[in-house]
Amino acid sequence: MEYALKLSNVCKEYDSSEFALDNVTFDLPTGTVMGFVGENGAGKTTTIGCILNTLKKDKGSIEIFGKEMNDNDIHIRENIGVVYDGDNFPNYLSAKQLSNIMAGIYKQWDITLFNKYLEIFSLNSNQKISKYSKGMTMKLAIAVALSHHPNLLILDEATSGLDPVMREEILDIFLEFVENENHSILLSSHITSDLERIADYITFIHKGKIILTETKDNLIYNYAILRCSDKNFLSLDKEDIVAYRKRDYQIDVLVSDIEKARRKYPKIIIDHTTIDEIMLLLVKGEN
Repeated sequence: MEYALKLSNVCKEYDSSEFALDNVTFDLPTGTVMGFVGENGAGKTTTIGCILNTLKKDKGSIEIFGKEMNDNDIHIRENIGVVYDGDNFPNYLSAKQLSNIMAGIYKQWDITLFNKYLEIFSLNSNQKISKYSKGMTMKLAIAVALSHHPNLLILDEATSGLDPVMREEILDIFLEFVENENHSILLSSHITSDLERIADYITFIHKGKIILTETKDNLIYNYAILRCSDKNFLSLDKEDIVAYRKRDYQIDVLVSDIEKARRKYPKIIIDHTTIDEIMLLLVKGEN
């Protein structure tokens, strides 16, 4: 299998903070979408910064298209489209002025494609970015990221600030992007319904550590929650428990094989779960 992105034991510490990336390891296969999930402050943006070499990692390795990127690797940078959660461009520019700048940065800048996206997103090319709403600035960033024909998109909350209709259109564009088997996406998002729709893999990060990487289908179809009484909980095999959380009158137990759990525990209520519930149990629960 080929990989667009491989992180191995990546560490990053800050002198002024107790937060640190702790041996972050995951792989993004070429031609797939990986959802990158975690609560605020979990380490998603720091990890992305290390991937893009805007933050210097302390230890570990990061390979993009099979090679470690340094400051001089212009070819690799041109092959990555990036959207940050926040201000991506100077707000005194217009989209037209921004396009002229990008044409001087990216050898493969496609002004025809860029203008096509401006039309799809209903963005006025002559309007200053300062006059755009947050959703409009995010759409502009996505248009820029796609218009220099990258093979890898790295998206930090790229669908935040968009209404449901526009999010649907953006997700369709992302799915169309990865129809090319050489294209891949790393998508950090709090909107887990977006990830349930387009992701092939989900990676959970918590307090700077990767706590789980799984295929999306396995999470949705095979993971489940047992709704246990105290007595039920004591009867469970510890090897079946991924995580658990005590509530007022029951204990929710995350398991990774719903059919096995149904066979072993026929008298316990078992529910299919969601990515939100899985993240809540992994983050707030015990294991």
